[in-house]
Amino acid sequence: METWLKIVIYTLIVFALAKPFVYDASTNQFKKGRDLILAIDASGSMAQSGFDKKNRFKSKHEVLLELSKAFTKKRFDDNIGVVVFGTFAYTASPLTYDLESLGYLLEMTTVGIAGESTAIGDALMQSIRTLSFGKAKNRAIVLITDGHHNAGQISPKSAVAKAKTLGIKIYTIGIGKKSNYDAGLLETIANESGAKSYSAHSAKSLSKIYEEINTLEPSPIRGENYLNQKTLIVFPLIISFILLFFWTLYQRKSML
Repeated sequence: METWLKIVIYTLIVFALAKPFVYDASTNQFKKGRDLILAIDASGSMAQSGFDKKNRFKSKHEVLLELSKAFTKKRFDDNIGVVVFGTFAYTASPLTYDLESLGYLLEMTTVGIAGESTAIGDALMQSIRTLSFGKAKNRAIVLITDGHHNAGQISPKSAVAKAKTLGIKIYTIGIGKKSNYDAGLLETIANESGAKSYSAHSAKSLSKIYEEINTLEPSPIRGENYLNQKTLIVFPLIISFILLFFWTLYQRKSML
């Protein structure tokens, strides 16, 4: 009996010294990142090639999807959705933490799937609607286009005004030559919403822009895991002390 008691006490002490812990599942389910929408232009002009200097056969759309997937993979704690637009806009993916499924849905997007024109106002309003289903305090839209606003029922001005009232930032990225898209409109959209506008003349520059946005709108999950840790040291220590106490009492009674 004494031998088994010693083994149990010793095992409990060693277990406590190993600093066991569990994650608090009840708090982990409430993410602390951003609600983020990628509004991706899939109009006819996105089929143009030559955007990637290393592979000139790739279309702007293919490069955009590839870099967008790489960007979303770094957004560890964000609830991300995708809006695709052309002549009209639609939600390709609602807000989700499932980045693997999001990447799959991005791959399903093709040029012309939403029409050949460019409805920037509709794209922004659809992004705002999609964001309305989220609960994060920080919300942002990343709008990527290579054209001029020339379609849709909603003006970019109205959509930006709506975003401002809701505290939503709109980052804008112009793809290709500046002469091919409305750089002035994209800058106005970003400035009005308190964000920043970018010009991506190549795949390399677009990659750098995504890196900068990733820095400006950081995702905090790396620290979140440690904040949600619950150490279990106290439980084996308490049990071992109780057993030691009773063992001491048993030893004293045996000596009497």
